[in-house]
Amino acid sequence: MAGHRSPGGRRVTGDPAPHRVPTRHAARHATAPGRVAPRRTVASTTAAVGAAFGVLSTGTFAAVTSTGVPAIADAAETSTAATQLAANSEALQVDPADVPLTGAHLSPVAYSVAGIDDPGPAEADPEAITDVELASLDKAGRIADQIAEQQAKEAAEAAARAELDALISRGGVDGWIAQALEICDLPQDLAPSVKKIIMAESGGNPRAINLWDSNARAGRPSQGLMQVIPSTFRAYVHPSLSGRAITDPVANITAGVRYMIANYGLDTLEAGGRSNGSGGYVGY
Repeated sequence: MAGHRSPGGRRVTGDPAPHRVPTRHAARHATAPGRVAPRRTVASTTAAVGAAFGVLSTGTFAAVTSTGVPAIADAAETSTAATQLAANSEALQVDPADVPLTGAHLSPVAYSVAGIDDPGPAEADPEAITDVELASLDKAGRIADQIAEQQAKEAAEAAARAELDALISRGGVDGWIAQALEICDLPQDLAPSVKKIIMAESGGNPRAINLWDSNARAGRPSQGLMQVIPSTFRAYVHPSLSGRAITDPVANITAGVRYMIANYGLDTLEAGGRSNGSGGYVGY
């Protein structure tokens, strides 16, 4: 048993107080007198800030910058970046004003990398885009053509209406024929044929009366532009004009036209009346 001297120089026998050797774990946390405890490194501070804001690791490394905007790094790059940060002994300086309140929540943000998650403009399918654009242009073009066609049709009808009104307002044979065909809902291109019949029957005189044929001898003379007898006029005059006289130009034409169509057909009216073998006009 070895002795040792007391503080006064006297030798003391017996076992001295056991001298404990610090373990590795204890030595890691021991702080020598006069030595300042090391500050957190960049890696540890970043992890702490991430934990405070509820940032979860899902295969990517999320770091909070001084502006509060999360920066995303690929998982493969995270290990290298974390190793470099852990090896850096310089303390991370964080301005408290830049750190949001602990109780705040960060809204999830979706990120995509051009060429990986979302194809960039260069990788887009130009044919698909062109087909969509062409389909839209084709549809718009067809609609525009339909509108233009409808407008042209309305403009043509308005012009024809104006011309017919002017013709009717002038009166005369042409004006009376135009008005009669309109009332009978017949095409105006029948006007030349109807005029041919009128000129052959009465010479265009609305007061013309036949006093020499069989009808006249029977006491029912033909009258008016179309030379119709009273019974024929009453049976075939357009209902809207039934109150007019037999010599009324428009009423007389409606009666003659409707009688000819009913008894000889529209073809006879289009031909300008009946004709004989040599092409001469034959009265109806």
